[in-house]
Amino acid sequence: MTQKKPHLLTPEGLVKLTQEYEHLTTKGREEVAERLHHAFEDGQDDDFVDNAELEAARNAQSFLEGRIQELEDILNHYKLIEDDGKTPEFVRVGDWITVIEVGYDEEERYHLVGAAEANPVDGRISNESPLGKALLGVKKGDIVRINAPRGVTEFQVVKIE
Repeated sequence: MTQKKPHLLTPEGLVKLTQEYEHLTTKGREEVAERLHHAFEDGQDDDFVDNAELEAARNAQSFLEGRIQELEDILNHYKLIEDDGKTPEFVRVGDWITVIEVGYDEEERYHLVGAAEANPVDGRISNESPLGKALLGVKKGDIVRINAPRGVTEFQVVKIE
């Protein structure tokens, strides 16, 4: 049996995922159980086959339990990414990286994290994403190239923190 690759988490990500897990296993389950109960009772008067709310409640329960299983897997198999306080020479998971797209003036700042806590809208990109993979191991001033839908895009590393 092969050893499973750990999920890389920052300390903040560990706290956030632990809180989400605790919420889903308590309040989340209670809310879904209540919704199922109401849908089941409402369905007693109607044709049971056509009870859309019961179906929706069952789907919500399935989604909730799937997310709980996913979080259990992450929280049981993670490796903490800790900041050693030193200014990094090259990009590692857990670093904040400021880049500029070659040909443009606007700087973009990303936090390179494990896939479990990636959220591009918040500037948290996965080390498994095309840009994240390209940035790993590069130094300030280096240019990375990634294949994007509009063609090859180049980014220059401006700052690593």
